[in-house]
Amino acid sequence: MYGFDSYIAIGDSFTEGLNDALPDGSFRGWADRLAEILAGGRPDFRYANLSLRGKMLDEIMDEQLPIALELKPDLVTLCAGGNDIIVPGADVDAVTERFEEGVAKLREAGIPVLIFNGPDTKVLSVMSVLRGKVAIYNTHLWAIAERHGARMVDLWTMAPLHDRRAWSDDRLHFSPEAHRRIALKSAEVLGVPVEGDWREPWPAEAVPSRWIDSRRSDLTWTKVHLLPWIRRQLRGESMGDGLSPKRPQLAPFVPQVLEVPDNAQARQQAS
Repeated sequence: MYGFDSYIAIGDSFTEGLNDALPDGSFRGWADRLAEILAGGRPDFRYANLSLRGKMLDEIMDEQLPIALELKPDLVTLCAGGNDIIVPGADVDAVTERFEEGVAKLREAGIPVLIFNGPDTKVLSVMSVLRGKVAIYNTHLWAIAERHGARMVDLWTMAPLHDRRAWSDDRLHFSPEAHRRIALKSAEVLGVPVEGDWREPWPAEAVPSRWIDSRRSDLTWTKVHLLPWIRRQLRGESMGDGLSPKRPQLAPFVPQVLEVPDNAQARQQAS
């Protein structure tokens, strides 16, 4: 409908869709939402999502990129490197060089590419220390997009993402509403008309209780999220170990069921 008949998403947990959960425990995410927009109800629109949580940049380039290059879809979205640069001592410049190699290969194959820079973590206690590394990485990504003719979804300047409600409790992944807005922004960058405005302000509300006691919140977050992450790093383990991509084949896109009928709806359907 808009010049895209096929789409492959490659990346890590951000593109897999954590934590935009579906009733069956799987994840929807901005990429599935974007695919639904691009499909426009067409049964012949094809979509694959090869992304997997915990994947490092080298894994994405070695495992996912070759599939995209072989299948040559009308669009590839690529967001990667975030898991690399948050590791203490990581060389952001080296990560950027590897990322550019992937973008260059996709563009040389004639595949349109949509990339994403890192979001601003200023509102997130503790995680705000990453702002400098993310900003450096983002500067490189903008240069890569310009050099290779890729389009950029600028997460850093998306004002709705500067609200804590855009983030999950783990302070790494976005909320379902943030995923919805990122999908709308992505479609806008691609020039695809959408219903809805990602710029719409969040409703006014009192500060959520989970953010009132920041010290207690930080302690809980450290125990539940940070320490397990450190242990996985020390063991060379990943959140994605033993898991497979949710949409490994470039196949006709069928959106998953989004809601479980409530009791009233269920009774009406049964009558």
